[in-house]
Amino acid sequence: MRAIQITQFGNPSDVVRVVDLPEPPAPGAGEVKVAVEFSPLNLHDLLLVRGVFARPPLPVVLGNEGIGRIVEVGSGVDTVQVGDLVVLPLLAGAWREQLVLGGEGLFRLPEGNVEQLSMVGGNPATAGLILSEYSDLEPGDWVVQNAANSGVGRSLIALAKARGFRTINLARDESTFAGLTTSGADIVHLDDTSASGTIRREIGDGRIALAVDSVGGDSAGRLVDLLSDGGWLVTYAAATGQPMSINAMSLIGNHVTVRGFSAGNFDYATKILPVIREAAPLVASGALFVPIAAVFELDDIQAAIQQVVRGGKVLLKVVQS
Repeated sequence: MRAIQITQFGNPSDVVRVVDLPEPPAPGAGEVKVAVEFSPLNLHDLLLVRGVFARPPLPVVLGNEGIGRIVEVGSGVDTVQVGDLVVLPLLAGAWREQLVLGGEGLFRLPEGNVEQLSMVGGNPATAGLILSEYSDLEPGDWVVQNAANSGVGRSLIALAKARGFRTINLARDESTFAGLTTSGADIVHLDDTSASGTIRREIGDGRIALAVDSVGGDSAGRLVDLLSDGGWLVTYAAATGQPMSINAMSLIGNHVTVRGFSAGNFDYATKILPVIREAAPLVASGALFVPIAAVFELDDIQAAIQQVVRGGKVLLKVVQS
């Protein structure tokens, strides 16, 4: 069985390898065997390889998320059956052809674009939890975010719309504006120095209760400047690598709360899984769509890593052609 693993932490180009591993055993009671179909490759995967965040025991099979089709069902499992497409639990080690999972929490995904569905376990959970776990949002409230064309950004647009919130979306590339608007974004603006003034004039006294940052630098400061009194700034990444440049008077005057976010801090069964269930129909219907830059076979993992570094959403096709 082919898999991708590391035996030491370090530069992904040096330590990531395709290996042959024994096939997993038949599923036991309460378990299922799954053939993995697609798995996203994200910067978070590369940070794990470098040992920046968690350092699991080595060797370890990589792959934070993905989807697979059930090929065997153990006794006592009655929520799914052979042939069902399911979301793999986060950090299951998706970059392998087959694996055995506990059946609890698995559910059959709706019919839809399989490549799009393969991303439902990661970015939507981040977006959905940020929307629900911090500011006390009410229908009609505004949420502002940067990096709106990212996977999390597009997930936030779709989930916010479904929950009755409106979104202000900052992006660095004007060519993405039309696609974001089609996806349900209420306002799209270039992430530049004119954003705060222009947007505030457009929405008047509208309440901007939550700002979502994944860029850092001056962009984070623009989000804070837009927040209403008592608003929250939640950051889940730092694409520029620059410290957040925030006007202290904006924090003080508007009583802003700043928090960092990691999905790993939330219980999978009670917090993450409900968002995945909420997002799956949106993905299946096309209401939540994330453009894919490239799809690679397992054997092309080094090319896939280079594509992630260049930018864009990347998928690994795990099943044999």
